[in-house]
Amino acid sequence: MNFTCPYCNHHTTITSPNYFSHWEKIQIIKSDKGEVGVYVVAITCPNKDCGRLWLRLDLHTSYNQYGDWKMGESIQTWQLLPESEAKVLPDYVPKPISDDYYEACRIRDLSPKASATLSRRCLQGMIRDFWKISKPKLKEEIEELKNLIDVSTWEAIDSVRNVGNIGAHMEKDINLIIDVEPEEAQLLIGLIEQLVEDWYIQKHDREERMKKVKQLAEDKKLKKNL
Repeated sequence: MNFTCPYCNHHTTITSPNYFSHWEKIQIIKSDKGEVGVYVVAITCPNKDCGRLWLRLDLHTSYNQYGDWKMGESIQTWQLLPESEAKVLPDYVPKPISDDYYEACRIRDLSPKASATLSRRCLQGMIRDFWKISKPKLKEEIEELKNLIDVSTWEAIDSVRNVGNIGAHMEKDINLIIDVEPEEAQLLIGLIEQLVEDWYIQKHDREERMKKVKQLAEDKKLKKNL
């Protein structure tokens, strides 16, 4: 199976030494959910620099077929490790932004409106930290950002800004709890992930490449003078 590690972002194909799954019927008296069982899936990242554990537990209905209990439809899923579908952000992303992002992902399904509030805080925090833009309202900060970023990134931000209750409350206090659907909360999370990639990660990678170029030039100059 194809797999992208949420910890190191390593793209790979998972084979049996790194994969485990098991279905087990829960042998108890029939509950309000009927006959049920659990399905556990575990993956160890094959990247030698990572090796971290991905773990998920599913609760399923169970049905008897020819005397054998089979796995039926999914009832509920728990992402145990990591705690949510959040991407692991680099440590050079400011901690308040990372913390709000992780929490937004963690509670996306439990409380979409709280998740959306945290994502809006992330967006404002990134604009203020990365672009040094600070205005009384998030909407004003986004407007000033327009002439500083590429068109496609601006259009992505603007499209999210105009969606349902998200757009209706972009100009108000970012800490205001707004009533949104889970899909809207995920839209905001996706925007945060893309902006982290476009702003923080690309800048960091570019700086690292430039450091290597400078180091190579200095090493060559040193050898030439020996």
